Amino acid sequence: MATNPPFQLFPSSQGSGLGLGFLDSPEPALPPPPPPVEVLSSEVSSSVDFEVDKVTIGEITLLKGRVSTKEVFGLPNSDLVPGVYEGGLKLWEGSIDLVKTLEKESQTGNLSLSGNRVLELGCGHALPGIYACLKGSDVVHFQDFNAEVLRCLTIPNLNANLSEKSSSVSVGETEVRFFAGDWSEVHQVLPLVNNDGETNKKGGYDVILMAETIYSISAQKSLYQLIKRCLAYPDGAVYMAAKKYYFGVGGGTRQFLSMIEKDGALASTLVSEVTDGSSNVREVWKLTYK
Repeated sequence: MATNPPFQLFPSSQGSGLGLGFLDSPEPALPPPPPPVEVLSSEVSSSVDFEVDKVTIGEITLLKGRVSTKEVFGLPNSDLVPGVYEGGLKLWEGSIDLVKTLEKESQTGNLSLSGNRVLELGCGHALPGIYACLKGSDVVHFQDFNAEVLRCLTIPNLNANLSEKSSSVSVGETEVRFFAGDWSEVHQVLPLVNNDGETNKKGGYDVILMAETIYSISAQKSLYQLIKRCLAYPDGAVYMAAKKYYFGVGGGTRQFLSMIEKDGALASTLVSEVTDGSSNVREVWKLTYK
């Protein structure tokens, strides 16, 4: 056991709290989550208008699907309705940051997705998971809170991208599956998971990808427990893209990393930082076993 005191993300004078003032206030109670289910690729929605735009990420061009939040959920064009709709129909900045980072990590030899088992949590448009498919991963599983997001956006967006690239990239051998549910329960349907709740020392996913998943304080503990159930031991890695602080909802990388630090099972490394001096700092972190 290390004898040096652990690095503290926040000064000790702030007490046991995180010292974020109004961000520490408790979140309101949420409705019960929908039961976890596997969504088959054949369940793709044909009743919702789906259009695509091209999005250029460095030297990579992918397709970004567009569907109406009002048409899918009967809601106005809202980014988030906690416990009902968790923002899966919007392409968030972190998803782009994560694909850029994966490409850079691949080019520098720090990451190889070929032959790996990959899980994308909170996938939405699923661009990071689609990137893993194009890079030859053996298994890519996609998870989102809402089954409607998978049926109306994730599956058609995956199909559009793989169809676009099929002439130049072989993706037919990748096992692709889709799972909907809350992070506290979705392990019940994920195939590569340790349901004993301990570190996954048998099987598991080699790489877990997630972008903009840690905005909610109340969901962070469930997300972290799910990661530990799913991440292959001892060489699995998590790539997490997120904002430093999510003002108004309370989460952020500093709070999430503080929880990981206290638990002591995983080490964290900053891989990329995006800042323009006028907007929220965005980061990509890599989590690995100590």
